[in-house]
Amino acid sequence: MRKRRVVQSAVLAVTGIALVAGVTTLASAAPSAQTAPVALSNQTTAPKPTIVLVNGAWSDSASWSRVVKPLQAAGYPVVAPPTALRSLSGDSAYLAAYLKTIQGPIVLVGQSYGGSVITSAATGNPNVKALVYVSAFAPDTGESAGALTARFPGSHISNDPNAPVPTALSPVPVPFPKPDGTPEVVLYAKAAQYRDLFLSDRLSVAAAAELAATQNPVASAALGENTAGEPAWKKIPSWYLVSDADHLIPPAAERFMATRAHSHIVEADTPHAAQVTNPGIVVNLIERAVAGTR
Repeated sequence: MRKRRVVQSAVLAVTGIALVAGVTTLASAAPSAQTAPVALSNQTTAPKPTIVLVNGAWSDSASWSRVVKPLQAAGYPVVAPPTALRSLSGDSAYLAAYLKTIQGPIVLVGQSYGGSVITSAATGNPNVKALVYVSAFAPDTGESAGALTARFPGSHISNDPNAPVPTALSPVPVPFPKPDGTPEVVLYAKAAQYRDLFLSDRLSVAAAAELAATQNPVASAALGENTAGEPAWKKIPSWYLVSDADHLIPPAAERFMATRAHSHIVEADTPHAAQVTNPGIVVNLIERAVAGTR
């Protein structure tokens, strides 16, 4: 697939598209977490694909709420099934089974660890027409989220970017016994670090504290588990938001993964949780993926 790079300078929202000297750029509004997302096109008569939104670690389905609303308003069927965050293989198997219940075309969107999940779950499903990665992992066979994070410097989640997972992680480990009695550890992001790690200090302290309080922890095993089988991005076209202000996944890692996957790339001054702070940019990227599959 021929890669098309789209450089995007908006901070918090997109209000239109301009063509200048053959280069597509996104016109931006003044920074505001409340800026409305870009208007979506309703001029096609083809059936709209179902948009499936997959959350990442230390998050939940509700993190997509500001993306769901404009997509639904534009007539898209939208679902955001929960991610258990206990194992990559288990999370991927659950999503793969869920996708089989959906009739018609699907645009599959993953954020953060959710990118690893969609990379595995979409393989072999002919209804998945596009993959959209939002500040997300797009691993190849044999790669883990933790290893990809540590491969490039810049993540605030580790004091040593070259340290092995999970010893490099700063979140709080909480041990518990699994049903078979074997031990497991889940990781909670520290409340004091949440605003920096996921939001790059772009939401208020109070709003960040609420998200930290309602976070879903991720099992350390999930972040260290390698991707099995052929990654879906080798067969399915993909779109990728590189978040230049990401404090969790180094932007260099995102560019590497997006380039390797031959994704259509948008770069923006967004934090890791771009779907929370910059829903317009994310909605616009999803709409581009929809248009690119027609």
